[in-house]
Amino acid sequence: MIWDTHAHVDDPRFREDFAKMLKRAQAAEVTRILNVGYDLPSSERSVNLAREYDFIYAAVGIHPHDAKEASDSAWDTFLQLAEDPKVVAWGEIGLDYYRDLSPRTLQQAAFIHQIELADQAGLPIIIHNRDAHEDVYKIVKEHKPKHGGVFHTYSGSWEMAKLLLNLGFYLSFAGPLTYKNARQTAEVAEKVPHDRFLVETDAPYLTPEPYRGQRNEPAYVREVVVRLARARNMSLEEVAAQAWRNAETLFTRHES
Repeated sequence: MIWDTHAHVDDPRFREDFAKMLKRAQAAEVTRILNVGYDLPSSERSVNLAREYDFIYAAVGIHPHDAKEASDSAWDTFLQLAEDPKVVAWGEIGLDYYRDLSPRTLQQAAFIHQIELADQAGLPIIIHNRDAHEDVYKIVKEHKPKHGGVFHTYSGSWEMAKLLLNLGFYLSFAGPLTYKNARQTAEVAEKVPHDRFLVETDAPYLTPEPYRGQRNEPAYVREVVVRLARARNMSLEEVAAQAWRNAETLFTRHES
């Protein structure tokens, strides 16, 4: 069994073949999907999907791109969504200095506030970090989440990874691990402790080899597992089982 711990299957690109996409996932032994919100509408869609399908779970939160859209009323709605038992994480949240679609000061404020909200809701966090390593590390060190979290689609160095692991975070691997030039990511995949890695697709984005150029979907997380197994000198079954155990450990609701 494989758990795709980060996907966006509510995306319009899945509208025409949604049922077939889920069947392909199950045929690839992907038996659990965590659908991750990035703003209020997508978070609401994620919760609705989780309510409809027993193998889909939800995360709610505001992506740094949309930090400028945050409001007090939105935060109240997020807290209400987070009460649903199928919501197992707060995210995706963090910083994105690559596109800078929201001012950096607002990104930072929204990130810190959502860590506090996740603590209040009894949930771990899912972190998006792009070209913002120093500020992300400073924030998670100074505002360490009570219930842990994961750096999704980890792309940093092993030196950075060690700092994050020391703070208790998990690292998740996605399609980029399968790319030929992914030496840095492959090094982290090889060295990350047994009990701290997860696997994901970030579908419909970051399609792994050999499907690169196509729309990504949960079935393709199997390629990430294969590449991770090679890096760690383990079998596909061993990696899938360990990643599942790790996800179950992290994505556990706590009393707020």
